[in-house]
This record gives sequence, structure tokens and C-alpha cells, in this order.
Amino acid sequence: MNSCSPAEHKISFHRSAEVREGEWSTDAVAELFELPFADLIFRAQEVHRKHFDANAVQRSTLLSIKTGGCSEDCSYCSQSKRYKTGLEAEPLMSLEEVLKMAQAAKDKGASRFCMGAAWRSPKEKDLEPVLEMVSEVKKLGLETCVTLGMLKDGQAERLKAAGLDYYNHNLDTAREFYSEIVTTHTIDDRLDTIDKVRSQGIKVCAGGIVGLGENRRARAVLIAQLANLNPAPESVPINGLVPIAGTPLAEVPALDPIEFVRTIAVARITMPTSYVRLSAGRQQMSDETQALCYLAGANSIFSGDRLLTTDNPDADRDAGLFARLGIQAV
Repeated sequence: MNSCSPAEHKISFHRSAEVREGEWSTDAVAELFELPFADLIFRAQEVHRKHFDANAVQRSTLLSIKTGGCSEDCSYCSQSKRYKTGLEAEPLMSLEEVLKMAQAAKDKGASRFCMGAAWRSPKEKDLEPVLEMVSEVKKLGLETCVTLGMLKDGQAERLKAAGLDYYNHNLDTAREFYSEIVTTHTIDDRLDTIDKVRSQGIKVCAGGIVGLGENRRARAVLIAQLANLNPAPESVPINGLVPIAGTPLAEVPALDPIEFVRTIAVARITMPTSYVRLSAGRQQMSDETQALCYLAGANSIFSGDRLLTTDNPDADRDAGLFARLGIQAV
């Protein structure tokens, strides 16, 4: 896997990220990455404390409501039918199963329930039951979030009418690096879906994955892409690659944990009012790395034993770490 050229890049932003006052240039973001670690963390803490309770972390639960069989070729994903990962495709879950899981998540303290389906784009026959799931989960008193792939015209309107609060659609990686990770769609396809949900007043959950084989410059480009969305996403999941046997990225070397923490801090500084979510890869992190991530401004996690198809720290481990750090889960 070749990493991006370290040469200077100019980003071609989508219409939802047109140049405006206060925009973050790639160079400015790259300069943040280069700060001495203590200075970077100090600056991130200053920003974080200005907008959030520094000792509170929001919890969401993520459920795969339709697993595997996806036609896309995302190089990191076990759910692509193009790769032999041992994952068995499963049909869409029933409403009863989803509501049971949502209630259990609420009982364990989650405030948001996210439902993910492995589709390129939802067909009409698929969207109808999902709309009912959104409506019924909302009645439980939970915030609702879905990730269903790329949306067609009119689908965002229907999700909004059902009561959807958030739509997750990650940008994954830098524009210039994107075709090395995915070829079956473009970053502009993803930005088009973000535009669709934003136009309906649905909040945006959009982040990326680090450790795909990209270099630091590409991470700076990714953060600039996200920060320059107008407005910035309300939730920004920062995922660490979980290498999965059978995928093209199975042998990519692990990202240095300190570099991951730097990415969290830069996301916090550039997107001061967004929830920065410590997402995939937590299971592989030490408690000390996670503690540094919270210090760097991460203030949201996925709770529960699974993240779609990968392992996640169990509730007891999270509770124990929060107790040691004096963090309140909300």
C-alpha cells in the first residue's frame, strides 16, 4: 500500500465545504500535528474545556442490523462480499430484535442508538422496515442514528420524517488517498449523501479511519476535509484500523498510538463544538492510550461488546477506566 505523496496538496472541497472565513487549510492542520506533544495536548484541552465538560463522555451503542454481502470494495471492511474473511452474510434483523437490543443499550446507559446496514445504498424494500425501526427506537427515548450507505433522492426526507437524529457517513481518508482504499465509489459520492441529510436538518456523524497506510500529511488532509464541512459534523468518529484477515489491509503495520492521540487532539482543535468519538480500535488500545485520547479531547465512545463486526471493550472495562480517571458517562 503506497502512502500519499508528502508534497503540498490543494484540496478540492465539495460544495458543502466551500471556502469561507475561518476555513482550516491543510498546511495549518499539518502544523498542529507537528507541535510538541505537550503543547498540542494543552491546546486541545483549552479548546475542549471551552465547549464541553472535560470529565464527561457520551456513550452510543452500535448495532449491525444487516451484516455482510456488501458490493463495495472498501479495503478495510470484512463485510465486502469481494473478500474471504469468514463473515457470514445475515439478513435484515426484525423490528422486535432491534428494539430488544435498543432497550438493553438504554438500560446500560447509552443515550444514542446507532443502526448500521451493509448496503451500497438502501433499496425501497429495505428502507421501509428501517424507517419503522427509527421511529420505534425514538419512542424509547434514545437518540437515533443510522448508517445505510449512499442515499438516493427522497430517502433523507423520509428518514427525517421517521425521527432520525443522526446519519453516519464517514469520509474515511484523504481525497488524494481515497482511490487506494475504495474504487467502487468516490469521496464526492459520500459528500453528496452528507449534503442530502444536512439539507433535511439531520445531524451529521462523519469521521475517518487512520492507520490505513496513509502518512501524516494524509491525516491532515482528512481532518481539514471534515473541519471544512459547513457546518462541521456534530459527531466525528476517529477510527483506528482493525486489520481483518482476508482484506487487502490485513497486513498494514499498526499506527503508533501517540500518532493516534495526536489525531484526536487535532480533530478537537479544528472542530471545537463537535463530539469527537473514540471509535474502532479501542479493543486493541491500552488503558493508558485511551486515557491520553480523553485528555486530547475525545468525549464520546461506542459502548457494547461489538462494533458492527469487530470486538469492542466490554462495559466493565469502560466503567473501570472511567472510575480511575474520574470520568462521568453520559
